[in-house]
Amino acid sequence: MQQAKISAFFKPTPDRSDCNDGKQKNRGEVEAKASNGPATSSSEPPVGKFLNKKRSYAQYHLELGQSDFLLRSCSVCGMMYACGDETDEKLHRSFHKNYYDGIQFKGWRDERVISTTTSVDGGRILLVVDGDPPSHRRKVQEVLKIMEKELGFTDGHLLHKLCKVYVFISNHRIIGCLVAEPIKAAHRVIPSSLSGKASNGNFGKSSSGKPTQNLERQCANLQFGGFSFKRDVARRSGLTNKTRVDQWESGAVLCEQESVPALCGFRAIWVVPSQRQKRIASQLLDSARKSFLAGNILEPSQCAFSPPTSAGRALASSFCCSSAYLIYREDDV
Repeated sequence: MQQAKISAFFKPTPDRSDCNDGKQKNRGEVEAKASNGPATSSSEPPVGKFLNKKRSYAQYHLELGQSDFLLRSCSVCGMMYACGDETDEKLHRSFHKNYYDGIQFKGWRDERVISTTTSVDGGRILLVVDGDPPSHRRKVQEVLKIMEKELGFTDGHLLHKLCKVYVFISNHRIIGCLVAEPIKAAHRVIPSSLSGKASNGNFGKSSSGKPTQNLERQCANLQFGGFSFKRDVARRSGLTNKTRVDQWESGAVLCEQESVPALCGFRAIWVVPSQRQKRIASQLLDSARKSFLAGNILEPSQCAFSPPTSAGRALASSFCCSSAYLIYREDDV
């Protein structure tokens, strides 16, 4: 009896075009077979099909509550990819190599060489402007995509027709890039509080009237009921150049309201991580200063930076040999 019910369960479903009478007939046949006792394999044809195909199961990852279970974010290049997916991992390896070591560069037939260096193999700085061959501009776009991602620019908004692009070539790779544009004015940065601001909120001045680099904050006792708290004394004197640069990096950038004339604006600058701290950015800035205007060499005081990152502040201070470098805004262009 039990076997008949199981066999009836696995019988193929009748055609939906059959009428209700046909359904009643099929149900009657099943009940009649069930009353005659259990069915045998010889008296009843096999019903249903048995799949004998082997299935293989492979577990690629263990989900243990990790936040990047589906997509993994590279801590170096920042790209998100699916770990275990061959296509995604291949794309990540290619992007990571270009980001960390530089984009491959086989060279152009007509290169506009601004300067050369003997410190690296084939080291040179090239200039690319609007109107250059499409192959030149396509290669520049590859670099700009990485720059926009790291510096926070909207896609396609880093470059315009008046921009001049300087690329640093080393070992058949582009390891640095500077985008410069013509400007009309800029604003001088007010030195931050850590480079001469007294405890009362005013800038400390020497006998000559210039801000000093020494900082001495007086102690103050804070009384809360029966408890007394004493602030630590912060004394900074005889600062090295590196310490001053580190101090200029912190805090908000404040500029003077009154503008000063400027001619060249450094819109964005970037160096691959593997080549930083090797004066690549400084060489790009010097090349732009000497070649931005044909026949004229600009002074650092005639060049300005777009609002910089913390690392960009140190570079700007080093380039101008002062914390009072120039910054320009969109309405200064």
